[in-house]
Amino acid sequence: MNHPICRITSVQNCAPYTLNLSFDDGLTRTIDFEPILEGELFGPLRDPALFAKVSIDPEIHTVVWPSGADFDPATLHDWPQHEAGFHAAAKRWKQSMEPLISKRA
Repeated sequence: MNHPICRITSVQNCAPYTLNLSFDDGLTRTIDFEPILEGELFGPLRDPALFAKVSIDPEIHTVVWPSGADFDPATLHDWPQHEAGFHAAAKRWKQSMEPLISKRA
């Protein structure tokens, strides 16, 4: 099976939780990450100061954050094919946490 290797060449914050990404094949994509920022890995990125610390890892050529969060560059390249799955996963995680949050209140 042949999988293309995608590399992100630039990243720019263009709105809250939204990145403009450029890829080595010339594609540019603007992605709003806000709906998927749930869970242990991506939830901390709801902090605007942390989200703004996005950078490109020089070795794997994808976006990374100091918290350890990152995304597969091929997933971001083909975001329209993966977006619904990320939305569903974030929703499931949020729903699974609701009973725990209710107990604390």
